[in-house]
Amino acid sequence: MIDAGPYSAEWESLSRYEPPRWYVDAKLGIFIHWGVYSVPAFHNEWYSRNMYLEASEDFAHHRENYGEQRDFGYKDFIPHFTMKDFDPDDWAALFKRAGAQFVVPVAEHHDGFAMYDTARSRWNAATMGPHRDVFGDLAAAVDRAWIVPGASSHRAEHWFFMNGGSRFDSDVRDPAYADFYGPAQREEVAPNARFLEDWLLRTVEFIDKYRPQVLWFDWWIEQPAFEPYLRQLAAYYYNRAAEWGREVAINYKWDAFAEGSAVYDIERGTMGGIRPAVWQNDTAISKNSWSWIEGHEYKSVDALIAELADTVSKNGLLLLNVGPKPDGTIPGHERLILEGIGDWLSLHGEAIYGTRPWVIAQEGPTQLTVGSFVDADTPEYTSADIRFTTRSDVTGDYVYAILLAEPENGVAHVRSLASGSGLLGREIREVTLLGSAQPVTWEQTSTELRVVLPPRQSAAGGPVIKLFLDGVVVPPRQDFLHG
Repeated sequence: MIDAGPYSAEWESLSRYEPPRWYVDAKLGIFIHWGVYSVPAFHNEWYSRNMYLEASEDFAHHRENYGEQRDFGYKDFIPHFTMKDFDPDDWAALFKRAGAQFVVPVAEHHDGFAMYDTARSRWNAATMGPHRDVFGDLAAAVDRAWIVPGASSHRAEHWFFMNGGSRFDSDVRDPAYADFYGPAQREEVAPNARFLEDWLLRTVEFIDKYRPQVLWFDWWIEQPAFEPYLRQLAAYYYNRAAEWGREVAINYKWDAFAEGSAVYDIERGTMGGIRPAVWQNDTAISKNSWSWIEGHEYKSVDALIAELADTVSKNGLLLLNVGPKPDGTIPGHERLILEGIGDWLSLHGEAIYGTRPWVIAQEGPTQLTVGSFVDADTPEYTSADIRFTTRSDVTGDYVYAILLAEPENGVAHVRSLASGSGLLGREIREVTLLGSAQPVTWEQTSTELRVVLPPRQSAAGGPVIKLFLDGVVVPPRQDFLHG
């Protein structure tokens, strides 16, 4: 298949890739961490590793609640992972209500339990636990809801993930379960050819079976041993997509892929400014776990809307994670958060979907920490913290100023839109407030655009000011030919 399509398995060829328009316009996707780790629901989705690390809190918790690891190992949680109340159409409706344009469920996490029907392992949701192809059922429901289906693979880390259980008397040492607990090798040892080939074939299997249009990879594929396999995988996927007549995106972290060959992804982070190439921020509704646990520290709807606006203003997309319970239900508070985001987008989505970065991304006093894993401390934004987007279409050219907090006195002050800033480049024809039919009072001075805001409907998220710009005046050409 690699030889039959437009791409070869070389970075020079793969770097001709361009992210699809549907993806660049989408701006918001839903990530889903669901799996056996949702049963113990302790700390986070790394329970399958940490329960075998003797110095960890998870190790002690496991012994106290379930017994020794040789008697009750991670595999013994599988029968309790039932998803008996899983309703894929309900999930798809919720994600659509939230304003998501694509959905990326975890196909296989580090624990090695496949959430899809696979011929390459008996340890999968179709034959154990739910006894149902929950991944396939959700992909079909998402497609019926006119949302683009995707998939994520965290398989690479399975090379070492359970290695703590090899250091003491646990079920990881039992050869009967070696096909589940995996190589359980040391992190320092590069994966061997058998593991790499299996990784490639597992990925190809769910590409062919489910045709995901977003393929997200977690870290560790940047290990040098994966490099030739990544090139083969990317060429295969892009060529299969060309055969399907579909446009697709691969998400990667760190430097796993060559620049321009896929879409760069930052985990729980942000950029300092506008990145020329489109990128993605994958983050979660919860600050302390990707999967369902007791005791989530949830982000507020306001904080998540601000994170979305910040990401989009810098040419990014937000992939927002939820963590279903082991019975297949999405926790009530997570549903409320998604609905709150959807409420804001229903009024202000014009400033998000299909937009592009403006001349600058932001203004305001609040400083953000740039990079990955920086969302633990939610910034306290003020109404002076603003993010900008723009669009040009058949009706004209627009700039949007997204305030990250409500002005206390009902008046917005936007310095970057001042006549003296030199950023707009032309006159303002009209100023309106998204979500409001009432006219606004505004004044542009040399130091700011001052907008008196009418009352608005949205209970969460900041207001959005819309500028309709005068058309570009094209001066007549001078006649130098005729005297």
